[in-house]
Amino acid sequence: MTTLSPENSLSARQSASFILGLHPTVRTEAWKFLTGYYSWQSSQDERLTVDSTRRKNYEALCQMYQKIQPLLENLHRNFIETRNSITYDIKKLYDKDPLGNVLLDKKRLEKILLLSYVCNTQAEYQQGFHEMVMIFQLMVEHDHETFWLFQFFLQKTEHSCVINIGVGKNLDMLNTLINFLDPMFAEHLKGKGAGAVPSLFPWFCLCFQRAFKTFDDVWRLWEVLLTGKPCRNFQVLVAYSMLQMVRQQVLQESMTGDDILLACNNLIDLDADELISAACIVYAELIQKDVPQSLKDFFL
Repeated sequence: MTTLSPENSLSARQSASFILGLHPTVRTEAWKFLTGYYSWQSSQDERLTVDSTRRKNYEALCQMYQKIQPLLENLHRNFIETRNSITYDIKKLYDKDPLGNVLLDKKRLEKILLLSYVCNTQAEYQQGFHEMVMIFQLMVEHDHETFWLFQFFLQKTEHSCVINIGVGKNLDMLNTLINFLDPMFAEHLKGKGAGAVPSLFPWFCLCFQRAFKTFDDVWRLWEVLLTGKPCRNFQVLVAYSMLQMVRQQVLQESMTGDDILLACNNLIDLDADELISAACIVYAELIQKDVPQSLKDFFL
């Protein structure tokens, strides 16, 4: 057992105030720095050059895709199935605001998702990516910006939302964290509540997108994940904090795994600032303890 170094920590209050997100007026430009689209040390001229290069690279990828599309259709059954899945998922998206104004271009969104599937071999398309890329499309103006921001977001967050890369690790560490910080709750989740935690994978696949009131709340949490503050893999502390919201009800009513999952799925319209603050408090609690090496390695 080892203690997390105080030098790597902030108090819960300091952490929460430091990482509450960006003002909406600077969000679009700031995200390009947070994701690595731009270098923090770049000049304005260098950023113009980078943006031009990324646009040209995106256009080149589009041209390549057009050339190989017939080959993919004829030789790769997975391509047809994936394209159909993307089309189906996008059709389900509600693309208008309460006033009836169109929020997004579904054809452009489909093109970006197909290109990402063909070009990014690490992150094959999975249900939920259409909602994530939609968030990026709502933030920026051009398709090449949407495409590259999504790719850089996946890299910067260590593919934590990708099922075959990060989601399983997140669930394993969430179990480890519950066992360490809340043994009583952990015992229930192993017994009558068995199966609940593994079923929470949509939280990680969607980066908690469906839990919030507004897109601003989603962006605010994602900005924290991109900073790497107050620690790596902050998303697991967020998930732990959400589970704590239903903990009392779960234990009082001795809920089964299915009932726990239902209670968790009812955690909607959350406030991002409050959830981030709660997760920071969990981190502050964690750094005061002698933690297993596995937790130390995961969060630091």
